[in-house]
Amino acid sequence: MASKMLMGDMPELMEIILNNLNNEFYYLYSCALVNRHWCKMSIPILWQNPFLLVQTPLFISQYFSSLDENEKFVLNECGINVKFPKTLFNYAKFLKVFDLFSLETKVRKWIDSQLAGSKPNASSIYRIINLLLKLFVESGAILHKLDLYFSDYEINPEIFYSLGQNEQFFSRLQDLSLGGISDFNIESVTALLGILAKNTTKINILKLELYSDYELRTLHALERIIKSQEQLRQFSLIGKEEYLTEFHGIISSLDSQKKSLNEVIIESCSCNTEFKVLMNCKNLGILRIHDCSNLNILEASLNTLEITCYIIDASNIVQILKKSGPLLQRLSLVTTDEPIQEKSLLLKTIKSFCPNITYLNITDVEFSTQFLEFIVNLQKLQFLTLWDIYEILEDEPEKLVMKFAKLLPLTLQYLDLRYSRLSSYIDILLNNCYAPLKYLLIDLLDDEKEAKALIEFCMRKRTLNYVGVEKSLNLDDNIKKEMEKYVPLVPCELIVVNC
Repeated sequence: MASKMLMGDMPELMEIILNNLNNEFYYLYSCALVNRHWCKMSIPILWQNPFLLVQTPLFISQYFSSLDENEKFVLNECGINVKFPKTLFNYAKFLKVFDLFSLETKVRKWIDSQLAGSKPNASSIYRIINLLLKLFVESGAILHKLDLYFSDYEINPEIFYSLGQNEQFFSRLQDLSLGGISDFNIESVTALLGILAKNTTKINILKLELYSDYELRTLHALERIIKSQEQLRQFSLIGKEEYLTEFHGIISSLDSQKKSLNEVIIESCSCNTEFKVLMNCKNLGILRIHDCSNLNILEASLNTLEITCYIIDASNIVQILKKSGPLLQRLSLVTTDEPIQEKSLLLKTIKSFCPNITYLNITDVEFSTQFLEFIVNLQKLQFLTLWDIYEILEDEPEKLVMKFAKLLPLTLQYLDLRYSRLSSYIDILLNNCYAPLKYLLIDLLDDEKEAKALIEFCMRKRTLNYVGVEKSLNLDDNIKKEMEKYVPLVPCELIVVNC
């Protein structure tokens, strides 16, 4: 079996294996060196998204090996007089992920390397970007992901002609991000959006960054793109510079995706009645809201609700919580400026209507008897994050922490107590905790008493896989070594779980 795989007699299996390494550049490069068969399978995967994986810009030279005389003349005018050797592969054909901003960044660095330190001018950069765009379109490449963050330059008209002749370039596009549209490049953008609306029907993920002063023809083109999709599953709308208040049919057009839409992400928007269309999306299960106002407009039955705002007023989200009820499983409520308003109402609503929560991230609530009664009602809780807990409403906080530890549900596997007063009572919490924690995240571990409590918890429960520590340890080296016999200590970012 191994010999057949090595000789390439099982290409389908090998392709599956190698595709699972699509973000492991160095492993794929090693595979390409094994033999000719592995090389033929590895190279197309390596070149699907070279602008992300490759740090050096020199790979751009590989694209120019097949230029005709007219195209070489463009390079010569930019001061680049290099003979590019013939390559074994048509690398441009393998492109599946295209990010215009990454392309621009790499082109700037590539020109700089070719000009021996001379600073490239903007005209040269944009001419070579257009040259590469034309190469990609005419190579036979078929994109799966496209990120267009437009800079202030025009796309050459001949590229639009090439796109008309090579409709397959966008035909299988599944992930599209659009942003950075300005008045300077409005003609290019409008033409490109029209081509996208015509040639794409399989987009699953669509992300739009909008400014309030977009022209109506741009907004209508975006609306046509939404309506032309067969099964849009994730939609993101991000307001730039200031809160968006008018959407000119962009949100309303989601009604055409009401059978497929599963996740909506909105940022820096003032929600208006247009958002009521989300109530018609029968399969909408995930709603992520970042710095938006008028949240009372939003009513949907969800399994995941994530809100990150300067201020969260519980009275504005009560209806979503009630309507979601037992369906709600993942809830994140994070304030970045002021404490949550109407906290008591919030806890009562979740306790009464949402008993099936498995993931909870809630910030800046008072640590009180009411909060403990709220936690004990969540008997299916697996992930709990409590940040910015600064108030413990008891004369003897140790007793409340001890009670909290004993009440933690036996389903709990993940506990994040960073940036919280609870982190300073970690020894009391661990000594009284019956939950089979696998992951614990804390600010710091800086005394022998805490280390001893952690070791004893590991010996008693035998479930803890990792402890994430936000700050460097101040423990004696011998205590560290003893502790790490029982559980690895790692940076928190390696094990953090988001909503």
